[in-house]
Amino acid sequence: MSETNELGILEQRRIEAEIIKPIYDVLVREVGIQKARDVIEEAIGQAAIDAGKAFASKEKQRTSIESFAALQYLWEKGNALEIEVISKDETKYEYQVKRCKYAEMYHEVGLGDIGFLLSCNRDAKFIEGYAPHIALTRPNTIMNGDGFCDFCYEVKTPNS
Repeated sequence: MSETNELGILEQRRIEAEIIKPIYDVLVREVGIQKARDVIEEAIGQAAIDAGKAFASKEKQRTSIESFAALQYLWEKGNALEIEVISKDETKYEYQVKRCKYAEMYHEVGLGDIGFLLSCNRDAKFIEGYAPHIALTRPNTIMNGDGFCDFCYEVKTPNS
């Protein structure tokens, strides 16, 4: 698929949300809210690791900050994110998200209470699968009510 014909991540997440919502509702009814959240977190986390590995397998060379940053168009497609890049070099990719349509979409479909599990938690798990030598720190997220998301992907040092 060419870049212009690929389905963006936001649209993929919207389709997934339509499938996950009734499953989540049944889980909450049958096993309670905490266990339902635990199940969703585990399943989505593993799916994100697997997706990261699948993307990594397509790379001709070792994954890097540069190769990861080159994939960002998928998450931004459809104006899904308004971002401001703070810094980007071979060891660090840092940016802030000013608007997140993922958060808006999860609230619209009635999954705002687990939107963090369905979207935000994927980020660290995806990079774990894609490039285990890169770490993500992100203390703030729009999904959790902060005014922005602050992403910092950084190549791990031997002591980290």
